[in-house]
Amino acid sequence: MPPRQPLTVSELTRQVKDTLGGTFSNILVQGEVASFTPHRSGHWYFALKDRGASLSCVMFRGANQRQAWRPRIGDEIVAVGQLDVYAPQGRYNLLVRRMQRAGAGELQRKLEELKRKLQAQGLFDPARKRPLPGLPKGIGVATSGSGAAFHDIIKVLDRRFPAIPVYLASCRVQGPGAAADIVAALQLLVEHGASDVIIVGRGGGSQEDLMAFNDEALARAIAACPVPVVSAVGHEVDVNISDLVADVRAATPSHAAELVVPEQAALQAYVAEQSQRLVDASRRAVRRRRDALLHVRLRDPRHRVTDARIRCDELSTRLHQAVGRDLLRRRQRWAALAGRFHALSPLAVLERGYAVALRQGHAVRDATMLSVGDELDLRLHRGGARVAVISRELVGGGG
Repeated sequence: MPPRQPLTVSELTRQVKDTLGGTFSNILVQGEVASFTPHRSGHWYFALKDRGASLSCVMFRGANQRQAWRPRIGDEIVAVGQLDVYAPQGRYNLLVRRMQRAGAGELQRKLEELKRKLQAQGLFDPARKRPLPGLPKGIGVATSGSGAAFHDIIKVLDRRFPAIPVYLASCRVQGPGAAADIVAALQLLVEHGASDVIIVGRGGGSQEDLMAFNDEALARAIAACPVPVVSAVGHEVDVNISDLVADVRAATPSHAAELVVPEQAALQAYVAEQSQRLVDASRRAVRRRRDALLHVRLRDPRHRVTDARIRCDELSTRLHQAVGRDLLRRRQRWAALAGRFHALSPLAVLERGYAVALRQGHAVRDATMLSVGDELDLRLHRGGARVAVISRELVGGGG
């Protein structure tokens, strides 16, 4: 049996490299960052460890430029990549393509669930969001009084419109209990009542630093705030739940200050321009009316008096004629009615020779109502007489 040919170190290393790269090409490794060195080339060199081992890691510049955060010593992370062998030192490394904080996946899942819940309840609805006041009487700020965010806000406000008062409700903006602090600061500004717009925010930071602004209680406090709220959290790439529920989202605290107040110089220039336009319009209106008056011919007022007198005489004549015609019509109507009434009157019957027999004031219409010896009063056309019944004649005979 011929002896086997020995492998060179390079050949062995190449075989190990191929085997490791093929077998461990897409693995997830969790560990604590034990060291971290950013190279001037842009590559990151660090080590992951746990209680029993340590692993060298490399994340080249092309991969780490897509990473939103930089790991720090002591961070617990999950790295995704493949094993490789660095031949000059005979050492294997993990070539990291991307990484996330340990537990970040679960945290992100909970955040997405909360976003869906709040969206379903209408807290993100653009229809419920209010416009900012054109020129606020006071500006409330809920942030850390010692942080850079508040100083950036004050700097911008002083430059744009220094006369507007600013009310600070200082609070913690990161760490345990920060969300409750921000809610209390927001409520304090509302109770104070001098602000008609409120900025809630802080400067940039890691995802953990900004977690207070993903709190459900803070989201509901912003939605329930009676005055418009501007959310100014982190840098422009960071979008938190407070940004989604606020009336207006600002990219940075400085941007929020620019949104809540106009620039005083620009506003003064606008007012001056509008004032001049009003003056010019008034002058043009006066000129038009003056030109119109030049073409107006005024009549002698005595002519109007004369016309009025003639008109009064005409109306007086027409009135008398109308009254005369009305009286004539009424007289003719009354005469016709009088003739009809006279024809129907019993007195007209008496004029023709008839008489009316009355007994005890009542007219006698039927002979059966009488007895021989009854006394009657006769009503004649002129005067009357008292008579006695000496006989009676019934229709069909009798006496």
